[in-house]
Amino acid sequence: MQKTIAAKSIQEKAYHYLRGKILSGDLPPGSALSEASIARELGNSRGPLREAVRQLTAEGLLRPTPRGGSVVVEFTRRDVAELYELREALEGYAVGKAAEHVMKTAEIEGFQNVVDEVLLLRDELLASGRTCLDEAGMRRFIRLDFQFHSLVVRAAANARILKVFADTRVLLNIFGIRRKGHDAEQLKEIHRYHNEILGAMVARDPKTARNLLLEHIQVSKQERLKEYDELEHENAMGQPHHELYSVDLP
Repeated sequence: MQKTIAAKSIQEKAYHYLRGKILSGDLPPGSALSEASIARELGNSRGPLREAVRQLTAEGLLRPTPRGGSVVVEFTRRDVAELYELREALEGYAVGKAAEHVMKTAEIEGFQNVVDEVLLLRDELLASGRTCLDEAGMRRFIRLDFQFHSLVVRAAANARILKVFADTRVLLNIFGIRRKGHDAEQLKEIHRYHNEILGAMVARDPKTARNLLLEHIQVSKQERLKEYDELEHENAMGQPHHELYSVDLP
């Protein structure tokens, strides 16, 4: 029994280590996985690592190669569009369900704090004199945005939707294009959407909440597709590209 538990613990360690390297960008999309070198880094045999690779492959983060190895999955333009379509379906349904219920005062306050943090981030950007968020600022923004949308889905009280939503957001973040830092106007607009979505939920107006959220996701989708196209153009021209802001979302 102890041997089985120990083996599982080593496998989990290998899984989290490898997943972390993908999330951090140490293993960028398209890079080949060297099981031998990672096993040496972990100080373990390849057995637990292979189990971790199988799990990450099942989650869509790795894909097998014809010769038997694995590479970090690369995102296509169609992948970006399809994941945003999935977000529309999941979050559109979730916000409608959430808006049918009376929200508790503590729940509203928790939402509002997250909403207002985006405006605070914008104010800090304006005070800094920079035109757009730096890497640290974008990491903070991505976490806040994820937190707001996950609160919306949680409010629908459907654990299965929450799991798919989280997986979708992680994929969009890891392979979510080399993003430019948001400027003050973008942050102001995102704050407006979040604030109005929350207002519709508090007012128990499912239709307005859903319409606002779908419009918000559509705007984000078009921005990501535009950035994807710009990156493809830069790669084709051999030009330097934008920073990749990867965040290990909860």
